[in-house]
Amino acid sequence: MKKFIKTFFSIILVGVFIFAFFLVYSTLSDYKPEPEIIIYKGQVENKIPINEKLDFMLWNIGYSGLSKDMDFFYDGGKNVRPTRKVLKENLSKIKTFIKEQNQTEFFLFQEVDVNSKRSYGTNQYNEIKKLFPEYHTSFGKNYDVNFIPVPVKTPMGKVVSGLQTLSAYKPELVVRHSFPGNYSWPQGLFMLDRCFLVNKYPVENNKQLIVINTHNSAYDDGNLRKGQMEYLRNYLTMEYKKGNYIIVGGDWNQCPPDFKPDFKDNIMDNTTRMDIKKDFLPSWKWLYQNKIPTNRRVDIPYSKGKTLTTVIDFFLVSPNIETIELKGINLDFENSDHNPVKLSIVLN
Repeated sequence: MKKFIKTFFSIILVGVFIFAFFLVYSTLSDYKPEPEIIIYKGQVENKIPINEKLDFMLWNIGYSGLSKDMDFFYDGGKNVRPTRKVLKENLSKIKTFIKEQNQTEFFLFQEVDVNSKRSYGTNQYNEIKKLFPEYHTSFGKNYDVNFIPVPVKTPMGKVVSGLQTLSAYKPELVVRHSFPGNYSWPQGLFMLDRCFLVNKYPVENNKQLIVINTHNSAYDDGNLRKGQMEYLRNYLTMEYKKGNYIIVGGDWNQCPPDFKPDFKDNIMDNTTRMDIKKDFLPSWKWLYQNKIPTNRRVDIPYSKGKTLTTVIDFFLVSPNIETIELKGINLDFENSDHNPVKLSIVLN
């Protein structure tokens, strides 16, 4: 009996030691980006014209792992990743759709993996980059964890992922801006380090077009998103005072102000809904499609009329930009848990 007790406590001590070592290792290797990181800086010859149509597309591709047949443990499902074959098929179809948008000057993508277990180490950034070799491409890393230990039986493992912006025009400056705040220790060690990616392009009237790719927090009680939005508002206000043109697009993980869905075949997800306050920037324009959902809850495989859906992917533009067309694209969440959104504008 004494031998059994001794063995039992020895096993417990070894387990405690391993867990403590893992926390120390995770703390020391934690990705801690600076508030601002210059991604690219260069000279530009071709300036962006005013009074000419420019096309944008945003899309959270869900690391090509959250297609219509997938559920996900973070949302209450059971799965962590699809099979390698399914992930490869998803990425192939995502790339085909993107390539078809060859008249689009600006692409804003979220959840693009570079080296993650969940996407079998596929460098999706390079795969997308190769679709438009003549475009400028930039990457803002917002997820870099050596090992995510949940779920216990099939842990997510290593994740390196982020935001990708492609443009037919060459920027003069690309900067990664860290959003303030994060989850408390140790949970924060395994969560995203949220950011927005700023591309600055010279315009022919000596102003700048500022294109911002954002991916705000999810799964928090709202405090993180509140701090992020305050930080973003201060930045936008500062740049607009300079006379610049500003377009923000991405996955906000919030509904636009006073959002009223008009879905025909889908159900609105109001369970953890958050709306951006309508006084955020009163004179600016929120551009979204209220008839086509852009995101689905991933607690079950997608089933039209049964799965909860919402709109959290959209654009915000400054008052000096004229909107020509805003179009939500209904792909029925075939290869991602998000649908893409397209925008056409003119710089006045």
